[in-house]
Amino acid sequence: MQKTELLNNVTHKDLRIITRRGAQWGDAVMSCLATPDEFRNLQAHYPIVFQKNAEGQFQALALLGLQDGQNLFLGTEGWSKQYIPLALQREPFLIGVADDELRMLVDMASPRISQGADGEAVFLPHGGNTEFLEHANSVLKVLHEGLQATPEFIQALLAHDLLESFVLDVERPDGSHGRLVGMYTIHEERLAALDSKAIGLLHEADYLQPIYMAIASMSNFATLIQLQLAQEA
Repeated sequence: MQKTELLNNVTHKDLRIITRRGAQWGDAVMSCLATPDEFRNLQAHYPIVFQKNAEGQFQALALLGLQDGQNLFLGTEGWSKQYIPLALQREPFLIGVADDELRMLVDMASPRISQGADGEAVFLPHGGNTEFLEHANSVLKVLHEGLQATPEFIQALLAHDLLESFVLDVERPDGSHGRLVGMYTIHEERLAALDSKAIGLLHEADYLQPIYMAIASMSNFATLIQLQLAQEA
């Protein structure tokens, strides 16, 4: 359960954040939120999929595993890929609203909160922001702006009927099968069949690049399957 507090250099003057990667620091997650602006960085490493949330609204996700609580990119040396999704980079910080302004919050219940001298300092000895905090703030800003813009991107996909559900079957060496359901991807045939007007609208909205990045990311399922089978061997 989260314990969010408004970040300030008085209450949190000695706060330090653990930046190493591992399950014990909250990285053992199957997926995380992604934004269209981030698709270019994500597609080189992770499948980008779409899924309905509890309210029935589509959201974009970077897929890190094939079952709940599994991140196949975590190992004994930490995270095996160079790029870590923004939604996980930003931990344990969040954006909230105070006095009608966006403010930076910190989740004091996060396992990334250091209980000693380990980790990165958030504030300088005399109260200024460290480079670590400035970077975290920029990550939050980019992520927040991306999440604000995502619903319109999703709506454009739905308006052109470009999302299709898919099922991923994984055959194990012993002949048994694993199955991933409930995910959606871009329907390539419908995209190719769009007329010039529809393509023009998507281009003007800067949606074509993230659409093609999402399509390209599907090749990363082969990596996920290989990692899954190696883990089960």
